[in-house]
Amino acid sequence: MAAKIGGDDDQPIADINIVPFVDIILVVLIIFMISTPYIVKPSIRVNLPKAASGEDTKPSQLTVSITADGKAYIGNKNVTDDEISTFAREEAAKKPDTQAVISADKDTLHGRVVQVIDLIKTAGITRFAITIDKKQ
Repeated sequence: MAAKIGGDDDQPIADINIVPFVDIILVVLIIFMISTPYIVKPSIRVNLPKAASGEDTKPSQLTVSITADGKAYIGNKNVTDDEISTFAREEAAKKPDTQAVISADKDTLHGRVVQVIDLIKTAGITRFAITIDKKQ
């Protein structure tokens, strides 16, 4: 219990001790600083093309990212064409109306994008969306 030195002993202590509050806030800050890198998911940098028209799409289990050098990723995993086909076939078997979302870098060769779409379409998925950045 805190006590005042000097003065009347009959008066109650009206000062608030904020040291424990500051200690708790510092601990919470440290917890956030440590846990933030685990919360933020690492992603693959894809420079999307810009377009004035576009619609929002719902998130999909089958999201393929294609980098400027033509490498394909599902999630954060670099995948081969065979792995894309296998994953698309599995998703089509689970949910026949699955939509594939393709995020291709604006410098990716058109032929590579068509090749990935063909792999997914041959696996049984017929609905596609291509990710863009909206022009302002």
